[in-house]
Amino acid sequence: MNPTTASTPALSASTGPLAGYTVLDLTRALAGPHAGMMLGDLGARVIKVETPGTGDDTRSWGPPFVGPEDDRQATYYLSCNRNKESIALDLKSDDGRATLTSLIERSDALLENFRTGVLDRLGFSMEELQRINPRLVILSITGFGHDGPEAKRSGYDQIVQGEAGLMSLTGSGPDDPQRVGVPISDLLSGMYGAYGVLAALLEREKTGRGQVVRTSLLASVVGVHAFQGTRATVAGEVPRAQGNHHPSIAPYGLFACRGGNVQISVGSDKLWKALTAAFGIDATDPDFATNADRVAHRDKLIGVIEDAFSAYDPASLLDKLNEAGVPAGKVRTLDEVYAWDQVKSQGLLLEVEHPVLGNITLPGPPLRFFDAETAEERTRTAHTAPPGLDADAESIRSWLSAGQGATAGTGA
Repeated sequence: MNPTTASTPALSASTGPLAGYTVLDLTRALAGPHAGMMLGDLGARVIKVETPGTGDDTRSWGPPFVGPEDDRQATYYLSCNRNKESIALDLKSDDGRATLTSLIERSDALLENFRTGVLDRLGFSMEELQRINPRLVILSITGFGHDGPEAKRSGYDQIVQGEAGLMSLTGSGPDDPQRVGVPISDLLSGMYGAYGVLAALLEREKTGRGQVVRTSLLASVVGVHAFQGTRATVAGEVPRAQGNHHPSIAPYGLFACRGGNVQISVGSDKLWKALTAAFGIDATDPDFATNADRVAHRDKLIGVIEDAFSAYDPASLLDKLNEAGVPAGKVRTLDEVYAWDQVKSQGLLLEVEHPVLGNITLPGPPLRFFDAETAEERTRTAHTAPPGLDADAESIRSWLSAGQGATAGTGA
């Protein structure tokens, strides 16, 4: 894929498959910023356009806040804005619109999650964006979709988790709907959005033109219904929450032991035989003969397994399960996760220098890239902290001034 322009400042130079691409991020809150952060992690230069004075909504979302009393920083904002630059623009002013137009001319992708119709009223309809830069890929994220009878509804994560059925599948039982512990509909729409941008940039290589990519919080949650979705659409069942045990595989879930609990995943008859042999469970019991039998007699199965596990504390039980070749694990708190050597080995923690907080640790990107021939890692290695509001305005405006007269797509 060829970027629209390779003329970026040295301070933005990075490695990664999107190095040389420029992404204009007009989004706020979480869904759009997460998409922009993903593209930045891949090496793109991401320019975040914010509202003067207040900036992204998440700058005020807390507690927790950290840092000096006169310059408190929201950790929520820090979670979704690494590897970006910030410029504050009043899009209702002539200067703001002119600067945004110049940024559009120089960008490969634009991300927006305004309510339907807001960009049009600002003078930047989809048609106008494509007129300004025909090679521009536009990602538009909404709550419930850009059209249809409920297109104008505001999209907030927990509301969509409920409306899209996810909460009905999550919880201790059918009468205990629970939200997922992170804003999963926001995060999924950001992930799907970044995935769509990459596909559109790839197609641009063949057509020479950009396009509009649309997704929504609703679509993103429905898109991950997976086997629960086909239970409803094909089998005619209505799946409901049933706690920490898999609805279609048994035993697969959280089991009590002495002084704690462990999780096991017995996804085949071979693993079932390994489990029964290791713990003296009656493998001839007809109620447990097949996976379907074990699912049908789940309560009895849980009792038998937890009785066998009651002789072990979590650590010794995990050792025995590992020896038997049965997939197993514990439930870690986040401090345990971030202290885990395996997490560190995968590059999932980043040290960055924040202008207010100094050296801070951020959860890192989930993708790594390697040269297929030499096995040399080509993942982006130089990361930057989430920017302060309008912190990069001067350098961005200088870049735009230096590029006046450049034509999109020339690499000038």
